[in-house]
Amino acid sequence: MSAIHIVRDYPHTPQKVWRAVTDPELIPLWTATGAGARPEGFTVDVGTRFRFVAKPKPGWSGVVVCEVLETHAPSLLRYSWQDEGGGEVTEVAYRLEPHGGGTRFTYDHTGFTGAGGYVMTRILGAVRTRMLTKGLPAVLDDLDDQGVLRPESSLAPKRL
Repeated sequence: MSAIHIVRDYPHTPQKVWRAVTDPELIPLWTATGAGARPEGFTVDVGTRFRFVAKPKPGWSGVVVCEVLETHAPSLLRYSWQDEGGGEVTEVAYRLEPHGGGTRFTYDHTGFTGAGGYVMTRILGAVRTRMLTKGLPAVLDDLDDQGVLRPESSLAPKRL
């Protein structure tokens, strides 16, 4: 079985990081360094079914269907992840913990099987690394202490 495991430390509170990774208005700002997915119907309530919608690419509709499986604000969000066209159901987990005056953010995407799963983890792993190394820090830096995007921010949602 293949998986994606990324750990990043951010000099921001867990509450601020939680807001950035769970606010439907902020999510597209940091995923823009990847496929620019925006959530449709997302809340952190267990059982919520939602979709991530990104720009389609050859061989991919750009849509992933998900369901919130577990949540403990501001430390854990776990949801299922499946391509709209079918295929295996995998799981994504965000784990946040106070660390060194900021937050340690652990991203896990598990459940990939076979050769196709291995290839998918290589592709998605590179995209997720870019989102968590470039996209999320930029959003966090442009949020005020209440987790609201500063008016002078140059970040703007990407249109799909």
